[in-house]
Amino acid sequence: METANFITTNFILQSDIAEKLYHNFAKDLPILDYHNHLSPQKIAENLPIKNITDAWLDGDHYKWRAMRANGIEEIFITGSATAKKEKFLKWAETVPYTLRNPLYHWTHLELKRYFGIDDLLSPNTAEDIYKKANTVLENKTPAQLLEDMKVEVICTTDDPIDDLKYHKEISEKEFFTKVFPTFRPDALLFIKKENFNTYINKLSSCVGFSIESLSDLLKAIESRIDYFDAAGCRLSDYGMEEIYAADYTEEAADIIFKKRLLGDEISNKDVSIYASCILDKLCKMYHDKGWVQQFHVGAIRNNNDRLLNQVGLDAGVDSIGDFPAAKAMSKLFNRLDGTNQLAKTISYNLNPSQNEVFATMMGNYSEGGVPGKMQWGSGWWFLDQKDGMEKQINCLSNMGLLSRFVGMLTDSRSFLSFTRHEYFRRILCNIIGEDVKQGLLPNDIKLLGKMVQDICYYNAKNYFKFK
Repeated sequence: METANFITTNFILQSDIAEKLYHNFAKDLPILDYHNHLSPQKIAENLPIKNITDAWLDGDHYKWRAMRANGIEEIFITGSATAKKEKFLKWAETVPYTLRNPLYHWTHLELKRYFGIDDLLSPNTAEDIYKKANTVLENKTPAQLLEDMKVEVICTTDDPIDDLKYHKEISEKEFFTKVFPTFRPDALLFIKKENFNTYINKLSSCVGFSIESLSDLLKAIESRIDYFDAAGCRLSDYGMEEIYAADYTEEAADIIFKKRLLGDEISNKDVSIYASCILDKLCKMYHDKGWVQQFHVGAIRNNNDRLLNQVGLDAGVDSIGDFPAAKAMSKLFNRLDGTNQLAKTISYNLNPSQNEVFATMMGNYSEGGVPGKMQWGSGWWFLDQKDGMEKQINCLSNMGLLSRFVGMLTDSRSFLSFTRHEYFRRILCNIIGEDVKQGLLPNDIKLLGKMVQDICYYNAKNYFKFK
């Protein structure tokens, strides 16, 4: 067996102070995972996953991209290879080629924490690891996997027309982990999409009245926000190329909306006016509810038509975009702040060249009595790896208050991804430890330990106020 004792006790920790901070202050804290894409249905049904291919490869576009880069045929990635073992073996074939990619770290952290496996995954070890992992999974349900990692709260990502029946089922069960929905209204803004009118009809059926005007639409949205709030929702989310913040009037937005319902063509300018109106109204509703709003900005999606047609959405062919961000963010936040309707806000950039842009923008709209109200979020998607996290932490330290940061999230579809919190905690403790070594921070373990605990758990607990 290829046992390298790779994930050691002090993995990533390069100083005594880093070790003390991690082991004495960060390691055993519970996890509040306030943004992910886990399936509430799977949690509610709570059936053993049984096969590591299902747990590890289904829906994981990080692994899909690596396998494609390694020349693996699509049939073994998202395709119709009948044997789950075949797909796993193809992933094992790819892993040795992921050296210096975060997948190498994540893969072996997950093998260690969930399955107690120290061996490096490769074609030579794949058969044995496959058997061991499946033996563990035979008796592990999603709820148990979450509890094993001390996941106190997760927030799934849910469409406004979702009936949230699985969240309700989960709330009636005695699970260690609390599962709350997140309101993700992107489809309401995609007015030019082919299926927009179909979506509005579904929303109409959901709220029980006809939607024929902007006024009707806003009433329907408010009804769904009330519904989500009653189910424990405390966050909204938005994932777009850029923020909409054009000047608008309700009258103009109403005309555009009605044109679209009639099937008439609308211009890009119309899209901007309508979407800016809807986003502004949504943000004000979130403020009224005391929710936190999240903005994930800057992905260019579905770049490969061949794979989009073959696999569908979320095929793993998205990438970093270079869209302008600062002016629209400023305009939206300033407009909301001016009427005292700016909710707690977390913004995430995908383009690392905009780190300082986002970090400094969030500092413009702080508010007395609300520590850390405006958050620049953790490294997202292509940036949630060691280099990306270090840059985010260092930039936030320079431009804002790292001590008020609400910390890490998985943004994942996998029940085996919660070691990313450990990864983040180790990186954070190592950065602080290096600063102490260089005399840039005082060697005050109590002061630094409180900072670490706040960032890893307590800031998020106080910020979101989950019930």
